[in-house]
Amino acid sequence: MARSGSARLHGEAAAFSAALRSLLNNPQFSDVTFVVGREQREVFAHRCVLACRCQAFQGMLSPAGGQGPLVLGNVQPEVFLAVIEFLYTNCVTLNSHIALEVLTSSVEYGLQELCKLCVEFIKETLSVEQVCEALQAAVTYGQVDLQQHCLAFIEGCTAAVVRTRGFQELSDAVLARVLRSDRLAVDELELVQAVREWAHVSSAVLERPVPEVAALPARELRLPLLAPSELAALESHNQRDLLIPVSAAPA
Repeated sequence: MARSGSARLHGEAAAFSAALRSLLNNPQFSDVTFVVGREQREVFAHRCVLACRCQAFQGMLSPAGGQGPLVLGNVQPEVFLAVIEFLYTNCVTLNSHIALEVLTSSVEYGLQELCKLCVEFIKETLSVEQVCEALQAAVTYGQVDLQQHCLAFIEGCTAAVVRTRGFQELSDAVLARVLRSDRLAVDELELVQAVREWAHVSSAVLERPVPEVAALPARELRLPLLAPSELAALESHNQRDLLIPVSAAPA
């Protein structure tokens, strides 16, 4: 005798995912249009999908927001499309050129699962050229695991990292954090020279004096490790730019 009851039965997940993927940036049946990036590229979407997947879009797509195109001028189209792909399919296609920006968008939109996927991808594809930018983003967005991974990477190839553009663009607080490590694989004199170059770049960008922008990182330099001849050369340079405060200079 058959018993009455109920059960939740699952159909083919791949077919369902493929059907939703077919709606990505598809103008057919779309009821909202985004104008994205400097290119003003149109991206088509569906309000119900975005609103049910993301609270940030719920507010953006509320009736009070109007019915016209929504302009997102500060995000690259490829980055926004990656976010949309995740919302429709719970998957995301990343590459090293957009991963950090997708991470930024995931934080802005409150998409924690997408954030985790970005962090894992960044960790797996980390390079000398990108590690400083990744570390800066990790600190900015409170991604502790990514911070630790980046610091360990920098410790393993410091001499190459300090020559990158990303190193020059670190904030003073993040640079000081790097310098605090006692596992950096670089000669101390080379590290001092790298910090000096960083300070001059930051001084030009921020339009502030070298001693002011370098105050925090300069405290972390291990000057007693330098040889007497290296200290003499450092003192000569220091008379010109005052990178090292007099109180911190070894006697």
